[in-house]
Amino acid sequence: MSDSFKFCPFCAGLLQPFSDGERLRLRCRACGWIHYRNPTVGVAVVLLEPAGLLLGERRDGGWCIPCGHVEWDETVRQAARREFLEETGLEVQLSSVLAVHSNMHNSHYHTVGVWYLGRRTGGRLVAGGDLVRVAHFPLHATPALKFKNDTKVVELLQSGILFD
Repeated sequence: MSDSFKFCPFCAGLLQPFSDGERLRLRCRACGWIHYRNPTVGVAVVLLEPAGLLLGERRDGGWCIPCGHVEWDETVRQAARREFLEETGLEVQLSSVLAVHSNMHNSHYHTVGVWYLGRRTGGRLVAGGDLVRVAHFPLHATPALKFKNDTKVVELLQSGILFD
């Protein structure tokens, strides 16, 4: 098991591995609490404008579709708008969900990503948050993307599915 938890968050009892018949999990010896290791939710906004697809260069390297995590007290749509504003300086209106994928590019961190189509409604383009640069790219000339699922989303856009 790759979990780094050793103690129960509720009673501080020692956690021990056990099998529930399907997976190896951690269970508290004292109170019986079971640690279910679940993914977090990530959101991204696809902004396709006449200048091209808006992408961001990350502080840790590589380009991506602007994205982030859903906070506990917000909906996925609120999180998508907030994250996009933080990373690009732009306000957007969201339309449909373009894609949903499991992001398993890091074996220690699993997210479920939701990519929305967005339309700019205000703001000024400026990189922020996890991004050091933002730029538009033609769909046929995007840079290599850091995340495999962003590449899948770009391929979906390149297929013309939205323009039929």
